[in-house]
Amino acid sequence: MVPVGDYLWLIIGIAVLVIGGLAGLVTTRTRSRKPIERPVSTDVVAPGEPGVGEDAETPRDTPTRTVEETALPTLEKPESAAGRLVRLRQRLASSQGPLGRGLLSLLSRDVVDEDTWEEVEDLLLTADVGVAPTQELVERLRTRVKVEGKSSASVRDILREELVTLVDPTLDRSLDVERREGKPAVVLMVGVNGTGKTTTVGKLARVLVAEDKQVVLGAADTFRAAAAEQLATWGERVGVPAVRGPEGSDPASVAFEAVRTGVEQEADVVLVDTAGRLQNKAGLMDELGKVKRVVEKQAPVSEVLLVLDATTGQNGMMQARVFREVVDVSGIVLTKLDGSAKGGIVVAVQRELGVPVKLVGIGEGADDLAPFDPEAFVDALLGEDVAQAGE
Repeated sequence: MVPVGDYLWLIIGIAVLVIGGLAGLVTTRTRSRKPIERPVSTDVVAPGEPGVGEDAETPRDTPTRTVEETALPTLEKPESAAGRLVRLRQRLASSQGPLGRGLLSLLSRDVVDEDTWEEVEDLLLTADVGVAPTQELVERLRTRVKVEGKSSASVRDILREELVTLVDPTLDRSLDVERREGKPAVVLMVGVNGTGKTTTVGKLARVLVAEDKQVVLGAADTFRAAAAEQLATWGERVGVPAVRGPEGSDPASVAFEAVRTGVEQEADVVLVDTAGRLQNKAGLMDELGKVKRVVEKQAPVSEVLLVLDATTGQNGMMQARVFREVVDVSGIVLTKLDGSAKGGIVVAVQRELGVPVKLVGIGEGADDLAPFDPEAFVDALLGEDVAQAGE
């Protein structure tokens, strides 16, 4: 018999041999396996935070851009008021010249009879001067031509003086855009859609920036999809912030935020573009009334400017009457005056509202908004030399 102890040692030996063999097999298979090939990435991996001096090591992967090479937004420099006035005379001379030349031609006839005066009236009415102002002007011209004679020089002088009087140079055409008691001036721009109201707000911002004023825009015309975007674009061009809200939001809330921003930023002027819907007078009154009340909780409204399209004639006069009844208009902006031969609307709308034309649009350019100058307007009517008139 084999002792039990010998069996035990035999079993242990066999186990050692089995385990050793298995270990060798695993090692052999592991060493024979090929490494996995992975694609090499060509993307540049951003390095971590550089240590001291690492940013100056050469060669660099990419050159450092200088300040001059870095693309920064370039702000436009709006044109000065002097340049605008020169262009105002030029544009008006081309569009309003036929009216002045027609009047001079009629009054310079050898015989100025009743038929001539009727033609003068017709010419003035066609230019949208209005019935009452036309009758007043013709009566004064008749008296002066009869008393002072009708040589070419005297007729021209008489006509110029009477036209200037008709346009009324005594009206205060300045814009109230000065800060008071630590608050910015607030200007509400009103008018129906299609008159160029939003564009006029942008152009007026440029006028004020050219006068070194800090401006904030309020896009409170929230019912027209493109209005806020359009106004923001105008502001970006001259570095002026535009406050806007979601499409269809409450116009008064946007106006409130714009004025609040103006107060916080210590701006000089806040220009608020209001909605131009004119479905009914009651709705318009409620909306504009609310905007004004909300705005005045932070700063008083210094100007309410009504934007009218000079080419619309009597339709523009109807709009003016509605806004006069709805809100206290302090001044008028006439757009597209250079594109209309009916410059008499300047006289008619001033008479209708009892407030002055303060600004006129004289083209499609960004700086084609100018202060209205009664004498420059009349000189343009009569074809005065632009260079001489500007001296």
